[in-house]
Amino acid sequence: MKTIEAVVRVDSDPIKGSRFRAVAAPVADEAAARALLANIAAESPEANHHCWAWRFARPAIERAGDDGEPSGSAGRPILTQIAGRDLVAVAVIVTRWFGGTKLGVGGLVRAYGGAAALALDAATVVSWQARIEVTIVHDHHDTAAVEQTLRTFGVIEIETLWTESVHRRVSVADEAVTAVAERLADATSGRAEVLTSAKPDGA
Repeated sequence: MKTIEAVVRVDSDPIKGSRFRAVAAPVADEAAARALLANIAAESPEANHHCWAWRFARPAIERAGDDGEPSGSAGRPILTQIAGRDLVAVAVIVTRWFGGTKLGVGGLVRAYGGAAALALDAATVVSWQARIEVTIVHDHHDTAAVEQTLRTFGVIEIETLWTESVHRRVSVADEAVTAVAERLADATSGRAEVLTSAKPDGA
């Protein structure tokens, strides 16, 4: 399975006056996908429809929404483009500004599927790796050693809280968790603590 590396925004050619904009993005879970959808809707409140689809591997989730378009005419063709490329941890939102002429169900399927395809074709596709979220707690004076270790393992930082100690919420490849914990222990003389979450990315 694969995912995409970064957010892509593409405007497709107008169809009978209607404009379509597709946004494809890597997302860690459904909460992130729904947040992306909400942000895009807030950016363009004057648009008529924000249709969407996303797909995850852990657990296996495929969802799509038509946002007022005829059932199956928008979200499903977007999802078909994602699934057809075997992409996971990906959300695609296609926004439509109605141009005054109805396209019919077949026309909508082609328009929404086509816009999604343009965005995904423009994206950089990379291998998908099962990841898990962990929290790393360490002393402030161990910051440099911890950050160097995390860079070595390609850890993705989600959030860092600087309190009396540093709490880093990060995403780590499943198979690297033990090695990261061991390397952090070595780098900080056992002071850094790795707290694993029961919830894997994409759950």
